[in-house]
Amino acid sequence: MSLATKRKHVVKEVLGDFVTPTESQQIVRVVGSPGNNLHEAVTADGKRFLVSMPTKFRKNIWIKRGDFVIVDPIEEGEKVKAEISFILYKDHIRHLQTIGVWPEGFVEDSTLEERRRGQQQEEREEEQHEDDGEMTDSEEDDSDLFVNTNRVNYHYSESEEETSDEEEDEEDEESRENVIVGKD
Repeated sequence: MSLATKRKHVVKEVLGDFVTPTESQQIVRVVGSPGNNLHEAVTADGKRFLVSMPTKFRKNIWIKRGDFVIVDPIEEGEKVKAEISFILYKDHIRHLQTIGVWPEGFVEDSTLEERRRGQQQEEREEEQHEDDGEMTDSEEDDSDLFVNTNRVNYHYSESEEETSDEEEDEEDEESRENVIVGKD
């Protein structure tokens, strides 16, 4: 099987299949990646351990902090205690929640994430409505720029010190003009 065909089948399996964990498997959240295809995971109970990514997922499917995965335990592992068997996306998580298999410890986390996303969307809409009324030049319109949701949005405003510096500069220029005119 060629590499492209293998990749196609792996992606189709991950995105298309709805899997429920067996008795030995468990759902964990990825909290970090120390490297070498290892990921630090935490259970719904709060236990932390390392999980390994199998070779079929490597360079085909990527996971990041906050993603949920189904893992198979490794009995003989001291540091690496499980191997990833399935990666869960939003649709998979909703499916597991509807059938009642989703761990209670992660229910609060997912609702908090949804609230945070909703608040960020509302803030963006409010900013856009405020900016629509004030913008007159097309150069100031940044609505078509990419918004990085991985960073905190800071709101900058002009301080009073900037305006007082400008006023002092204007007063200095006026006094210089008066001095020059007075000498003539």
